Amino acid sequence: MSLRRLPETLVNRIAAGEVVERPASAAKELVENALDAGATRVEVSLRDGGASFLAVADDGRGMTPEELDLAVERHVTSKLPDDDLVDIRFLGFRGEALPSIAAVARLTITSRPKGQDTAWQLRVEGGRKGGAEPAAGGFGTRVEVADLFYATPARLKFLKSARSETQAVEDVVARLAMAHPAVSFRLEADGRRLLDLPAGQGELLDRRLKRLAAILGRDFADNALPIEALREGVKLSGYAGLPTLNRATTQHQYLFVNGRAVRDKLLYGAIRGAYQDFLAGNRHPLVALFLELPPAEVDVNVHPMKAEVRFRDAGLVRGLIVGALRHALAAAGHRASTTVAAGALGAFRPEAGAAPAPSYQQPWRSGSAPARGLAEAVAQYHAPLAPAGGTLPGLALQPQVRAAAPEPAPAMPDHPLGAARAQLFATYVVAETPDGLVIVDQHAAHERLVYERMKAEMAAKGVARQALLLPVVVELEGGGAERLAARAEELAEIGLVLEAFGQGAVVVREVPALLGQTDVKGLVRDLADELAELGQAFALKERLAEVCGTLACHGSVRAGRRLTAEEMNALLRQMEATPHSGQCNHGRPTYVELKLADIERLFGRR
Repeated sequence: MSLRRLPETLVNRIAAGEVVERPASAAKELVENALDAGATRVEVSLRDGGASFLAVADDGRGMTPEELDLAVERHVTSKLPDDDLVDIRFLGFRGEALPSIAAVARLTITSRPKGQDTAWQLRVEGGRKGGAEPAAGGFGTRVEVADLFYATPARLKFLKSARSETQAVEDVVARLAMAHPAVSFRLEADGRRLLDLPAGQGELLDRRLKRLAAILGRDFADNALPIEALREGVKLSGYAGLPTLNRATTQHQYLFVNGRAVRDKLLYGAIRGAYQDFLAGNRHPLVALFLELPPAEVDVNVHPMKAEVRFRDAGLVRGLIVGALRHALAAAGHRASTTVAAGALGAFRPEAGAAPAPSYQQPWRSGSAPARGLAEAVAQYHAPLAPAGGTLPGLALQPQVRAAAPEPAPAMPDHPLGAARAQLFATYVVAETPDGLVIVDQHAAHERLVYERMKAEMAAKGVARQALLLPVVVELEGGGAERLAARAEELAEIGLVLEAFGQGAVVVREVPALLGQTDVKGLVRDLADELAELGQAFALKERLAEVCGTLACHGSVRAGRRLTAEEMNALLRQMEATPHSGQCNHGRPTYVELKLADIERLFGRR
């Protein structure tokens, strides 16, 4: 078969397959063009998920007839003034979006530059370009895409339902709106208004929170921690949700690099590392993080859709994200998300319209007490039983005492978690606060306290190591041995001592003593895989955390144990003084707070 040059129209359609995967891809490219043109207002409308019609209108600088004619040619751009791919300051720069869309659809562009009294229009159908003609139109540009993929009908078979495609477009527009809170966005689909976001005012962080609240809802805004950090010219800002506000996937993690929405493995790995002590492996936090750094420090030209980036100093970026998130979580103290209380109140309203159940998984209960009368549970408040085995860490347990009569309630102290008033079902501590009540799961709360103390002791004394009687040689493929050897010092800090052993192998000499008998080869292979994919070794840290969590669970106050008033108040005070005590090690809440106003509404007093 002899070589031949492909026709230009076919080349454009092949290129379009890389840039325009679905209607959402076209919407992303067109909205980014509008933002690059300095638009302060962007309006998107579509029909049938964008397959039959998609339009993006903006009030940007517009284009002259000559620029219109050039805009639909391949590799024509105004965004690389010095032809420097290292200094990219716009969302687009390749000059592929418009010609790629025009190659597979019917494209109409109407544009009017500021200062001009006439708009101009250009049509392109399946790559066949017409001439620019005078038209009616306001300042800015309007791009209409009709019959997407009509020139490549095979691609239509891979489109999902109109509803799914509409949701994909909404997600794309929402992400761009998050990154640009000073721009107003409007999205309509089949005559329905999906997004209507006015331009924000005030400080950037405040504008972002208002925009995030409009898109993600009040739950996120009420339970988001502000993030601001700066290190060696790299700035991180945004918001991160409390651990008790979590989801089953990473779909609600929004990441931006220099205003560009990305789905980067390194960034997702950093978030996972920051939350690893607070969430189970199958739960993920809600975050919206904005990373800003000099263009020369990041390569955005490594993915056809520009969805992934490559950092010159990946370790700096990863460390900045992990450190900033952990600092914010520590500053939150014992705080748990308001959705916990909303879910509890919703349980009292089984009728339609009740508050949804919280997103965390239900806590595991050891010997859950059978249903019994509230009066009986309260009567047992002053009849604590001493535990078998003596005193547990952090709580001075009292010997078995049975009071002859209930004592008067102590005065209300000025503490966030209030004063203990009762113990229900020998499992839950009920405390009264000045404006409501708090219900604490005594086992989950004390488990977190013990776990945090163990972490502090490990940080102070280091991870105890156990030398292997016979060193274990592990053979690895694909550069895994080199990656592990390069991180040998870091791994040694968490108890794993290894070194290179010839070509493609490492020898393990010591392991963390906490792990006991463990599959050394399996652990090392998991670490090598994670370093290759995420640039960070989570497997060992997670196993250590799992062991610490198990020890904390067995060393904490169990459900079913009666506590004295002093023990209950001591638990509350330690929770207030311990970071992260609002959730257990798996992201479940340790307490529920119900405000007096909400309780009064339940009884019709408000």
